[in-house]
Amino acid sequence: MYPESEILFPPRCILGLKGLRDGQWDELVERVSALPETHEDSLAFCFMMIKLCKCLRCDLGSYRASLGCCTCAQRAIKGFKSSDRALLRYFARSRREVLRYLESVGAKKKAA
Repeated sequence: MYPESEILFPPRCILGLKGLRDGQWDELVERVSALPETHEDSLAFCFMMIKLCKCLRCDLGSYRASLGCCTCAQRAIKGFKSSDRALLRYFARSRREVLRYLESVGAKKKAA
C-alpha cells in the first residue's frame, strides 16, 4: 500500500535526520550513518528512533505510515520537545540497552 513504509525505523533514514537539531545531533547522525547496520551504535540509534516514532503502534492504515518512515522520523525529531542534550542521553540509554541485550545473547551462546 505504502512502498516507502517499513515495519520499524530503517537505517537508510538516519542521514535524513541531519540538520534537524544542533551540532551534537548532526555529529551523531553523521557518525552513525557511516557505520554498518549491524554496528551496536547503529542498532542503538534505530532502537531509539523506534521508541521515539512509536513504530510498534504504527500500522499500514495509519497516517504516519502513509507519510513513510523517513518523514515520520523527521517529524519525530523536529517535534522532540526536550533539549538536544536530552535526545543524546536518550541515545546513550538506548545504546546501554542494546549492549546489555547483545551481551546476554553472547553469554547464552557461550553457555550452549
